[in-house]
Amino acid sequence: MKNFIFISPNFPTNYWMFCRELKKNGLNVLGIGDQPYDELSSDLKNSLNEYYKVSNLENDDEVYRAVAFLAYKHGRIDWLESNNEYWLERDARLRTDFNIRSGFQEWDIPHIKFKSKMKEFYIKAGIPVARYHMVDKLEGALDFVKEVGYPVVAKPDNGVGASHTFKIEDEAQMKEFFQLKWPDTPYIMEEFVNGEVNSYDAIIDSKGEPMFETGNVTPMSIMDIVNNADNSIYYILKDLPEDTRAAGRATVKSFGVRSRFVHFEFFRLTKDQEGLGKKGDIVALEVNMRPCGGFTPDMIDFAHSTDVYKIWADMIAFDRSTMPIGEHSYCAFAGRRDGKDFVMSHADILEKYGANMKMVERIPDVLSGAMGNQMYVAIFPSKKELDAFYQDILQCNE
Repeated sequence: MKNFIFISPNFPTNYWMFCRELKKNGLNVLGIGDQPYDELSSDLKNSLNEYYKVSNLENDDEVYRAVAFLAYKHGRIDWLESNNEYWLERDARLRTDFNIRSGFQEWDIPHIKFKSKMKEFYIKAGIPVARYHMVDKLEGALDFVKEVGYPVVAKPDNGVGASHTFKIEDEAQMKEFFQLKWPDTPYIMEEFVNGEVNSYDAIIDSKGEPMFETGNVTPMSIMDIVNNADNSIYYILKDLPEDTRAAGRATVKSFGVRSRFVHFEFFRLTKDQEGLGKKGDIVALEVNMRPCGGFTPDMIDFAHSTDVYKIWADMIAFDRSTMPIGEHSYCAFAGRRDGKDFVMSHADILEKYGANMKMVERIPDVLSGAMGNQMYVAIFPSKKELDAFYQDILQCNE
């Protein structure tokens, strides 16, 4: 029986389903988390063979000791994973320390976590990238703007989501950025790309081949949603465009991805942009070597009548999928921000779209910055119906 350590299996709250499918596939599933065992859901408890509680998952030494204990008790650890961007670096260090070869090692981290390092691998894959400047002094940033023009975007080179990301539109904002940026954090500054985010989401086998592929579209900038406390929308595509599929597969090869669930982000240009391409072309944004966040795995399941938790666990256990893909639809996410004067009330939405609705929940505060406060997930057979749903759900009284 293979031993699988799952880090933080209780958060995000849907990740217990990865553990459930691993256990169903015959793996010995060992969880490490900082939530007391008695507070875990019964679903998660039933999905684990053993749970080791640490006082703080941020304490690397404590988590190291937890892995050591589980290895001593159960024998060699075959897999260690959190499927979580926040723990990606620590996962890699633990694999390296305990000689767990089934995943990224510590030396792999720079090119999969640092946005500046990703660019050379995208270029190797033949995908255009935005010009960039590693932030040093104000003079250097102003010289970069002379080359690419305003606006520019500045963000931590090794960051999660849109946290502490700045859109800079003039010299006054540039000076303000230098006052507000975190002092000891390396920042990357990039030319602004006029595009909407299109993703490639896939489960990749041990040979670097896709077992399952889909994608989503985010019409609104996550950066703007966070910075402006706006509503949030994105949707799973009914069918993955061939250019996104080709770009995703080329990126998999360039980065040497094996045995992972991945979420790669690209811009699809909304107008011609010198040095990047024509309207509609694909441009690199960033790689994420884990599933798309929040409830996206569930949305993928709704869109394709499938179970990506099982497909991922099949990849771990069998290196092939035993899960058929069913009928395809669009799956919409809408996250409404509290305090806005919406035309349609919560009750109105449920009455009109109840037959389409798959999930209706409050979003945890830790995720609300990028996702809004009240979420609705619904499926639609056509883009026209999807667009009408968004128009209804987001319209505010003037």
